[in-house]
Amino acid sequence: MTEKLHWDPELIQRYNRSGPRYTSYPTAVEFKVVESDQVEKDLLSQRDPQVPLSLYLHIPFCAHVCYYCGCNKIVTKDRSKSEPYLELLKTEIDRKAELLEGHPIVEQMHWGGGTPTFLSDEQMVDLMDYLRSKFNFSSADSADYSIEIDPRELRPNTLKLLRELGFNRTSFGVQDLNEKVQQAVNRIQPESMIRQVMVEARELGFRSINIDLIYGLPHQSQQTFAQTLDVIIDMSPDRLSVFNYAHLPERFKPQRRIKEEDLPSPEEKLAILGNCITTLTEVGYHYVGMDHFAKTDDELSRAQGNKVLHRNFQGYTTHGDCDLIGFGVSSISQISDRYLQNSPDIKVYEEAITNNTLPVVKLIETDTDDLIRRQVIMELLCHDQMIFSELDQEFEINSRTYFSEELAKLSPMVEDALLTIDANGIHITEKGRLLVRNACMVFDTYLNANIIQSYSASADASTPANRPRFSKAI
Repeated sequence: MTEKLHWDPELIQRYNRSGPRYTSYPTAVEFKVVESDQVEKDLLSQRDPQVPLSLYLHIPFCAHVCYYCGCNKIVTKDRSKSEPYLELLKTEIDRKAELLEGHPIVEQMHWGGGTPTFLSDEQMVDLMDYLRSKFNFSSADSADYSIEIDPRELRPNTLKLLRELGFNRTSFGVQDLNEKVQQAVNRIQPESMIRQVMVEARELGFRSINIDLIYGLPHQSQQTFAQTLDVIIDMSPDRLSVFNYAHLPERFKPQRRIKEEDLPSPEEKLAILGNCITTLTEVGYHYVGMDHFAKTDDELSRAQGNKVLHRNFQGYTTHGDCDLIGFGVSSISQISDRYLQNSPDIKVYEEAITNNTLPVVKLIETDTDDLIRRQVIMELLCHDQMIFSELDQEFEINSRTYFSEELAKLSPMVEDALLTIDANGIHITEKGRLLVRNACMVFDTYLNANIIQSYSASADASTPANRPRFSKAI
């Protein structure tokens, strides 16, 4: 993979339309309501036991509200609220584990939220012991056990404990180091705190450490974000996620506390990203794609170089061959070619567990066309190309004929030198890597159908057809 990225502000602005991040295809907005948990029971009991597992546990609690956040969370200072939730979680774990045939190996696990370290050390030990009593965890060097961490929510021995429990990768939410920005989003964490947890994680042997940053927050400027980036680079994380802040206060209530006049202008925001990309690539970070950077020797970079990188609801992953099983409120599972989601409503989730059912409320069932398009989109996102012969062989189609309309629609991107199309396939250029989502959107039949519907709907922004559903590409 090339380390070069072509930065053209005018071109990027022209293509900067709203669209999915494609952590799945079909995307999460295509979930359909299910009336029974039988479909999930069947999927779990009938899955191939030779396929390894990836487990996701959603811990929704946060002690503080970050105003930019759009995650499914419960903000509370009352630590006792986590205990009844953990009992529900263990019941769900028990039910799903009982349905699995054979002795599948867990190769990947991720705890997200919310703030997983909201839990006490004793609760995390108990939860991990419970998981190990129900599943076979791989001890291979390639096993990937990660946890999201709010540096403010670490007790003196928490990192050491997590390492002893088997976690080998972690992600620290930083977002910005500028004090004025932190105050505006209600996330105060000084540089000294971040440095301390980074040093400790290194000493404990976490093999990969990620830092999350967000651009487009209130009071950010090119200068302030450059200062944050210089400090973060000096800390030398293995991975960096640099996310675009999408201001959607009509969807996310905490964002209503952010003053729109404090946000950087679209031009300033674009310049912040451009400077960030230039700086990170100049100091040796590899652009994996979709806001993600990694050192060249990191597993993500190596997987991309070996063309085995995947993408799912957790973002880019090195374990795309696993069935993903989600636990907890709002968690998502991917079993075989189907996607399922637990209720995002804690009361509905609790009621389902109490009534001896699985808390699944939504489902995506894929057909052959979905699978073909999913492969195209994922190949473009993960490997910057899609090879016709590979698609033809796997699905027994003539992909150039199958996608004749889509290939024609890519002509503007060809003319702008964002991609090339030849007898071999579609190839994203250095100039087009930042805009690969635009190419993916051409193959998204659901997105294009929704766009057509929105044109015929009322101009009232409160109507579903016109309500913002996705963030801008940049």
